[in-house]
Amino acid sequence: MKRFFARPVPVENIGAAARRQADQLTLVRRRAQPSAVYIARLTLTAVFAYLLALQLPGGSPRDVLAPLTALLVAQATLFHTISSAVRRVAAVTVGVLTAVAVAAYVPFSWWVLGLLVAGTLALGMVLRLREEILEVPISAMLIFSTGSHAAATSRITETLVGAAAGLAAGLVLAPLRVQPARQALGELTRQMADLLGQMAEGLANTPDPRRAAEWLDQTRALRGEIERVDDALGQAEESVRLNPRRLASGNPAAGLREGLDTLERAATDLRMLARSVMDSARIDSEQSPVHEADARARLAAVIAELSAAIRAYGQLLETDTASADPSSFATEPITELLEDHLREAQRQQNQLADLLSTAPAGRPEGWQLRGEIVSHVDRLRSELEPERLSTTAQVNPPLLTLRERDRTERYREDRSCGAGQRRPRTEPRRRSRRPALRGGAG
Repeated sequence: MKRFFARPVPVENIGAAARRQADQLTLVRRRAQPSAVYIARLTLTAVFAYLLALQLPGGSPRDVLAPLTALLVAQATLFHTISSAVRRVAAVTVGVLTAVAVAAYVPFSWWVLGLLVAGTLALGMVLRLREEILEVPISAMLIFSTGSHAAATSRITETLVGAAAGLAAGLVLAPLRVQPARQALGELTRQMADLLGQMAEGLANTPDPRRAAEWLDQTRALRGEIERVDDALGQAEESVRLNPRRLASGNPAAGLREGLDTLERAATDLRMLARSVMDSARIDSEQSPVHEADARARLAAVIAELSAAIRAYGQLLETDTASADPSSFATEPITELLEDHLREAQRQQNQLADLLSTAPAGRPEGWQLRGEIVSHVDRLRSELEPERLSTTAQVNPPLLTLRERDRTERYREDRSCGAGQRRPRTEPRRRSRRPALRGGAG
């Protein structure tokens, strides 16, 4: 019988790929800022705020309110540092002014203190001070207990100095977190490429339904990996906002959001392809698309090319920088390699379509799956076209919510199963959680 062979495609060791999958993208979970850099940045910020406060008239050498404010204001990104500084200055100012106004007319007592705390908390909620809301009653209590206008002026002044020091440190020391996001995207593409490589190798013989089901489970696990990469990319985008280094070198995160959206759609197509392969493996008939040796070999050749294409696509995402000339993508060797694999995948796909084309009356068993396999392969290939990298949207759309993705994928899978079949729920629905960036090490 005639056999079809795929071109030699570099596929990494499956054992290493399994270990990488078990680690679940450790690059994403690593802290973007090393601990030593984090400690040094905050230390310099606090010392600078203290020295700056010493230059104020009447400043005390033991007063540490300015460095304390600088430490609390300093965040992981410049955008969050500015937001935190504005809210903290507003909170301190409102608390001090409220305490001065109350102390001018009402003497200190326990019930006045209680009313002052309740009133300043209400003011903080009205002003939407969020994490800094407790600074309003704290400042009010401190000034109300002393009743000194000098203490009120000193607290506002030193808070302004500390906020200014934190902003200055943010302008100079705030890191760009783009490289970890690039590495996470590259790791995700390698994981997808390894899975496609396993499928191509497994189709050398008639696949066992249980092995095909394992492929489907691995494609479902990609959903959680995409969420983790989305978190890393969100941190990269926040680190670029208002960062002065962006003015000199352009937006280093440009194109990464579109790349992740492309990989998300490709992962959905990969999942549907694995579902069709599993359904075909369950058909105990020679008319099954994966039971026919010629069609199975040709499908393996297409999948092998797509595996190499996704690997090249990931290399593009890892190495590409913002470019003013979109045509520069066409001159890169990696792009040429990607286009070469996509052209070969298109050629193999056309021949696969010829092998799988048949009238339902001739081979009724599995005829729907024949069209589905070709359709999923075509969508997966078209998603990786390099022209998508040179077209950047004016507004980066966020990823679909997890609930919308679940609904869409369940509907498509149910359609592929047939009218009377429903896929089993194999994992609980997870809600995407993106923690707010704080001044921590990560």
